[in-house]
Amino acid sequence: MRVTFLGTSGAVPTTERNPSAVLLRREGERFLFDCGEGTQRQMMRFSTGFDVSHIFVTHLHGDHVLGIPGLLQTLDFNDRTDPLAIHAPHGTRRQLEQLIEATGERPTYPLRIHQIRPGDTVLDTDEYTIEAFETDHRTKSIGYVLVENDRKGRFDRQKAEEELGISPGPKYSKLHAGEPVEHDGRTIQPEEVVGPPRPGRRVVYTGDTRPTAAATEASEDADLLIHEATFAEDRRDRAGQTGHTTAKQAAELANRAGAKRLALTHLSTRYAGQGDRLEAEASEIFEGERVFVAEDGQAIDVPFPDAGET
Repeated sequence: MRVTFLGTSGAVPTTERNPSAVLLRREGERFLFDCGEGTQRQMMRFSTGFDVSHIFVTHLHGDHVLGIPGLLQTLDFNDRTDPLAIHAPHGTRRQLEQLIEATGERPTYPLRIHQIRPGDTVLDTDEYTIEAFETDHRTKSIGYVLVENDRKGRFDRQKAEEELGISPGPKYSKLHAGEPVEHDGRTIQPEEVVGPPRPGRRVVYTGDTRPTAAATEASEDADLLIHEATFAEDRRDRAGQTGHTTAKQAAELANRAGAKRLALTHLSTRYAGQGDRLEAEASEIFEGERVFVAEDGQAIDVPFPDAGET
């Protein structure tokens, strides 16, 4: 799993930061979270590819959606035929349709807009879910969390081979799949050679929001929490008034949730060239493995909780 930060600025772009957009690639699938102005160029610039199957919109402020029309048109020019789904807060479909149709055309490939409420399961597959949670901004807004299902426990090949005398082959596959096998006149149960299930990964993207209990709950034990940090702590009152979070508040929330890594994004233009200031504020109190201010083009891998194992 790899996360690429395509846009990390607040409401207004800077020469160094584009408006909000984050691309997550998982096992060949690409998901785009928000799509600020110029996102398609950032995708070209940082070589993420355009094969996005879902766009997850947190809210309809311009710095999070103005890149959608251009991206959809580019996909059309590239002869896309695969369907594309856009997920957005409930009650915003018509606004999105008007934005997409502003050029007078709709994509020729199938396009669906799904309206989402907090608590909804947005995607549900055999390997993961993407769920929406409540956020607190100045408009209809939601955040998203990708939660992978537990993986199979580790198979103890040494025990199977040396203690139980089972040679590598089909019986290994059956045991690892949870099926008992007959061997040397007795039934071997899977738990004899297969360890407990191992947790998958959890990645959280808040979008613009004040700190919320729902975000804390969604971020429990998160491998990566991407939380907005529009302001420094000396502007905490301003953050609350505008529906945003300070870097320190984001770190406090991450601590309550037990998040392992915290990425700070959506920086106000007043901190152009001063991202280290916000990072320092969060670092003073963050108890996880790593906190950083995300930069445009930065790509990070999200390892499994038991890093190094497959």
